[in-house]
Amino acid sequence: MGFLYASMTSPLMTQLTLQIIRSLQIVERTYDVQGVNTTGFFTVDFTLKELKLLRVKQRFSFRDQQYNGKFPIITFEEFISIALDAPRIVGIYPEIKNPIFINQHVKWPGGKLFEDKFVGLLKKYGYKGSYLSEPWLKQPLFIQSFAPTSLVYISNLTDSPKIFLIDDITIPTQDTNQSYWEITSDAYLDYIKDYVVGIGPWKDTIVPVLDNYLQTPTDLVARAHSHDLQVHPYTFRNENQYLHFDFHQDPYEEYDYWINKIGVDGLFTDFTGSLHNFQEWTSPLSKDDGDDNSASKLLHQNRIANLVI
Repeated sequence: MGFLYASMTSPLMTQLTLQIIRSLQIVERTYDVQGVNTTGFFTVDFTLKELKLLRVKQRFSFRDQQYNGKFPIITFEEFISIALDAPRIVGIYPEIKNPIFINQHVKWPGGKLFEDKFVGLLKKYGYKGSYLSEPWLKQPLFIQSFAPTSLVYISNLTDSPKIFLIDDITIPTQDTNQSYWEITSDAYLDYIKDYVVGIGPWKDTIVPVLDNYLQTPTDLVARAHSHDLQVHPYTFRNENQYLHFDFHQDPYEEYDYWINKIGVDGLFTDFTGSLHNFQEWTSPLSKDDGDDNSASKLLHQNRIANLVI
C-alpha cells in the first residue's frame, strides 16, 4: 500500500512564479519562523484564488523538469480526492507543518485553530479509526508533525494514528524548544506514546554518517520499539548523491539495510515504485499466485508503508 504525503502547509513559498506574484502586488515579508527572521513569500499572505494562479515546479534541477508550470497548487481537499478516487486503497500521510506560525497569522471564525480545520476536513471525508482498525484499513491515514503540542491537541480530536517527526540533532522542537536529546529520551518517549503511534526521525540521526559512510547505529529504534512506538525515518531517494557509499549506489541495498537490519516500520521515500518493487521481490507474500495485495498485506501485518513526498 502506498501513502500520499501532503505538507499542510509550508509557510515560506520558495517555488512561486515571481511574475505572477508581482502582478498580484504581493511583497516579500519578514516573519519569525521557528526563532529565525525569514524573508520571502508566505502562504498566509495569499488568498486561495491567488494561490491557484501559481504553478508548481520541480525543486530539484537534476530531476525531470517537463511538468514545470503545467499544474496548479492543489488544496488539501483536492489531495484527499486523489486518494479516494484511486481504483485501489491509497492511504494518506499529511503533515501539519509549522502550526504555531500558521495559528499566529491566520484567524478562523469561532476561535478555531489550524488543527481544528485540518481534522474537520479529514472527518468530512470519512477518515477515522485507530491504527489497523476496520475504518482505518478502509481509508488509511497517518498524521505527522514536528510540533508535539499540535499532536497532543489533535489527539483530543481524533483517534487516527499520529507520528512525531524529529529533526536533526542540532534543531530544537519548533513549539516547545526541546532538544533532540530531550525528545528522544526514554522519559519523553514514554510520555509521547500516549498521543502518537510512532516517531519519524531523520535517518542520519538513527545511523550517523561520516564522510558518506555509515557509522555505528544508535539505539533509538530499539528504544522506540520498547515503548511500543513505530519508527518511520525520512527521506529515502534513489539518486547517487543521497546514497551512502555503503550501498554501492543501489537503493535496494539501502532498503534492505533499513528494513531488515535496522528494523524500521515505515519509510518516507521520493520513489515509492522502487520500494514497492523491493517489497514485491523480497516478500514471501509475492509468491502467492493471483494475489495482487501482497504489498498491502505487509502494511497490515505492521511491516512497511511506502510514503511519498
